[in-house]
Amino acid sequence: MFTDKHLDRYADVLIWGLKTARKGQVKNNECVLIRYDLPAIRLAEILYAKLIQAGLQPVLRAGMSPAMESSFYQFSNRKQLSFQPPGEEMLYRNLNGGIYINAPASLTHLAHIDAGRIGHTALARKYLRDILYEREAHGVFSWTLCLFPTDALARHARMTTEAYSAQIAKACFLNRRDPIARWQDVYDSAGAIKEWLNRMDVDYYHVESESIDLKITSGEKRKWVGISGHNIPSFEIFLSPDWRGTSGLYFSDQPSYRNGNMVSGVKLEFKRGSVVQVSAETGESFVRKQLSTDNGAGRIGEFSLTDKRFSRIDSFMADTLYDENFGGKNGNCHIAVGASYSDTYDGDPAELTRDVKKSLGFNDSAIHWDLVNTEKKRVTAHQKNGRKQLIYENGVFVC
Repeated sequence: MFTDKHLDRYADVLIWGLKTARKGQVKNNECVLIRYDLPAIRLAEILYAKLIQAGLQPVLRAGMSPAMESSFYQFSNRKQLSFQPPGEEMLYRNLNGGIYINAPASLTHLAHIDAGRIGHTALARKYLRDILYEREAHGVFSWTLCLFPTDALARHARMTTEAYSAQIAKACFLNRRDPIARWQDVYDSAGAIKEWLNRMDVDYYHVESESIDLKITSGEKRKWVGISGHNIPSFEIFLSPDWRGTSGLYFSDQPSYRNGNMVSGVKLEFKRGSVVQVSAETGESFVRKQLSTDNGAGRIGEFSLTDKRFSRIDSFMADTLYDENFGGKNGNCHIAVGASYSDTYDGDPAELTRDVKKSLGFNDSAIHWDLVNTEKKRVTAHQKNGRKQLIYENGVFVC
């Protein structure tokens, strides 16, 4: 799998991501959470050492094993499902950074669990995520995340573990002597595209493919963001639209693994901003329950496009982080149902109070679920002056 040289470069890239995503500078003695799954313990160890040497205060949290997570959702009563350990809120109110290393040992271990129980826990934990959103808006918190190869991921992606590891190394530029220099190049190139997109005064975007006919309202005081240090790897450029203007059909041709369940062939119909029709080739009951988690779960929180010139991901990876950044032949688009991102607000994020978000149509929810389409497509911006501008076709931005 990975050599120590790969892992050392991986840790350096994660720290680059954490620092790049921060609006201000990362300072000595700041508190950084490392949340990791047990198969990634070696990467966590190397990352921990680097953060200590950088003068930071790393806090370690290991994720639950599949057996623990299954027991939690199967046997907990309602109080246990919503329980938060003493001190958890205090920790979150003092965090300055978060690095999350996902290394799932199983992808379908919760398939037997009622999705409503999973949603109950997500709602109970939402306030912690809101704390971090607020801290990020004030420039005192940043985060990044990555994926570590496991046998389970490789099996569901129909690869050997060695081939899966090679795909991660290629996607994150870990085979290069200086992967951070390559990431900086991608970051700079994406900046030019975002500037071009953000110069337009757009009413709505029209997404068309063999299976998609969707209109997405840009919304007031919005901006395109992405390739910001959040997520390693990340090649997507996205915005959080005004959910109230979403209409039409969306189809996800990529399978999605979420909360220990697998779904495929998800088809959603939107009217006046909300999902009104749902179908799925696999896992339809789970999809319906996820979309009923709360009032915002059946509304759009993100619209994203990936330029295939940046992304070296050319295989299905059975993980949203990689599949939402798929390059391949046609690039990809994805929507996320659920929570919006405050950093797509074109103004001071600290001003984006709950009331302001509501008035501007930023969606709020306990979930954020990315659903990916890799079909050949075109996206047209319908501007407020009546002009149309093709912005994306055949997997690339056309600026």
